[in-house]
Amino acid sequence: MSLDKSEALAALSWLLDAGADEALLDEPVDRFTAAAAKAAAPMPQSLRPTPEAVRPKTEFPKSAPSKPVAPMGDTDSIGRATEIAARCNSLGELKAALEAFEGLALKKLATNTVFADGTPDCHIMFIGEAPGREEDLAGLPFVGRAGKLLDKMLAAIGLDRKTNAYITNVINWRPPENRDPSPEEAATCLPFLRRHIELVAPEIIIVLGAVAARHVMGRTDGIMRLRGKWLEYHVNGRMVPVMPTLHPAYLLRRAIEKKLAWRDLQEIDEKIKSLGLLERGVARG
Repeated sequence: MSLDKSEALAALSWLLDAGADEALLDEPVDRFTAAAAKAAAPMPQSLRPTPEAVRPKTEFPKSAPSKPVAPMGDTDSIGRATEIAARCNSLGELKAALEAFEGLALKKLATNTVFADGTPDCHIMFIGEAPGREEDLAGLPFVGRAGKLLDKMLAAIGLDRKTNAYITNVINWRPPENRDPSPEEAATCLPFLRRHIELVAPEIIIVLGAVAARHVMGRTDGIMRLRGKWLEYHVNGRMVPVMPTLHPAYLLRRAIEKKLAWRDLQEIDEKIKSLGLLERGVARG
């Protein structure tokens, strides 16, 4: 399918907003030394799969290389969301704007707007998919079974949403029956999420699961292909490291994959230490 000039420019602009403006690092990285050090680190008990969860690994067919996903959805709703989000100059204003937004039918089916939880001043940002039943009732992200596992994952690398982690979702309202958000619903929420990221100004972003990786980074690769590899997102004129990893809800269904999540957490812990985020305290310069 060919694109006309305006469509091509729009796609290029979206890619730049997502941080896809370079393909190579400036310096080589010794992966062998890093891998050997990480392999020696013990896995926390909370992330170890139970014996009954250990089964032969299923082989998945290889997929074709992915292409960036362009936002889809109702143009008027996306335009209104973009204008409203751009006028927000604080997280409080953004939360109030979302609570007042009427451009998405999904909101009418939800009990609460689920905005975020944690400490934004730490600049360590986790982005999930969408609220579930417990989150919809509480008005907070990750408070159900998956949220409890996420808290254990954070604790394994010295993080806690009360002091040094900040958590939000791509979608701010629960999809019925916890289904995946549609491309139209995600496209309408994305202007708010992008502004959310700009206001938090994170120094590291962790995306939880394939849906979050697809909509935040514009990637259609499966999460097994994406996880464990550092990507970049353009925020306020700088590139921010992004680590895709497995969603805690998936780990509840496939406990055998906790070993992969633990490897990702070790990468995240190493990056946080290299950036000196915890040594600087909760407030940045």
